[in-house]
This record gives sequence, C-alpha cells and structure tokens, in this order.
Amino acid sequence: MSGRGRYAKGVEKRAEILRTALDVFAREGYRGTTLREVAERCDLSVAGVMHYFDSREDLLTQVILARDDDTALVPADPGPDDGWHELLATVRRNAERPGLVELFVTLTAAARDTSHPAHDALAARYDRLRAAAVPLLRARRDAGLLPPGADPDALADLVIAVADGAQLQWLVDPARDLSAPLETLAGLLGLEPEPPARSRPVPGQD
Repeated sequence: MSGRGRYAKGVEKRAEILRTALDVFAREGYRGTTLREVAERCDLSVAGVMHYFDSREDLLTQVILARDDDTALVPADPGPDDGWHELLATVRRNAERPGLVELFVTLTAAARDTSHPAHDALAARYDRLRAAAVPLLRARRDAGLLPPGADPDALADLVIAVADGAQLQWLVDPARDLSAPLETLAGLLGLEPEPPARSRPVPGQD
C-alpha cells in the first residue's frame, strides 16, 4: 500500500474510532464508558486506539469536537434566525445524550490547565461560536430588532454562557428543561424559539 493509501486508511480509522466513542459515550454515559469497549467495537486493542491520539485526554477532547460536528444542522433554505435555531436544536439533542454533556462539563473544568489538550481546543471552539453568533446579532441590531445600544459581542458571550450554564444545572437536576433558558433568552432578544414553517409549492400550481 502506498504512503497516501496508508494515510487515508489511518484517517478513516481515526474517524471510525471517534464515531464509535461518540455513540458509546452517548449510550453508556461518561463514567460508564471504558476505552476497552470503544477498542473492541473498532476491532482494536486499547493501545491500537491510542495509536491515533496523543493521549486519553486528547481522545476525549476530540469526542466533544465530533459531537459539535455531529449536531451541526445546515438548513437547505437558510433564514435570518437559522443560526439561533441551530443552537437550540443542538441543545435539545444534547438532552438525549447526558454522557456527552457530562464529558463536556468535565473537560471544560480540566481545560483551566493550559497544558491540557482541551484547553486550546475548547478556546478555539468558543471563538468559533462567537464568530457565528456575532454577525447574526449584529444584523438584528442594525435592523432595529434588538434593544437600543445592544452590543453584539457582549450578547454572543451571554448566549454561550446561558447555554453552558443550562448544561451545568441540568446535570445536577435532569428534571429541568435543558433548552428553556435559551428559549427565554430568545424571547428577550426577539428571536423566534422555533423556525417558521416554510411553505412548499403545491404540485400543479405556480
């Protein structure tokens, strides 16, 4: 096999490990999951799994980033509030995967250590979230749809803080509605909590 072929096969196997770990953590929970189970489902040893990652912490960090990719929704016909609806849909789906929420919260706390693999990865993740939220909020401000003097950058930080805070509270009390705080914030910002139904052409009609 050529070097390019081995590289492509390695990339594919790494992606398989991440998909498997994502599924196992979502189904079994963070504390109930061992790397041995992930390895067995990928027909590898634990050492074989770790061949594709720098450390166990790196693998766990990549699982969370894969969760973000897995929950990203791209509307076929985007509207002005679709970034907000994406975020709400992601939060609602997270409620079905508490093990991944627990993993995210645990890694976020560990990321305070600048040497931890999650530190740079989660810092970059927050930068991406802000970069996605600020243009949406700025457009709404410029259209007069936000309170006068609203700062899109500060509001983007608020949206992220509400989403993360809701996850912390939900882990302690799963009876809470994980998406309710964001839906409340949506109302305060004049955002629709649900995307409007989009009309489809009726066959035979212009």
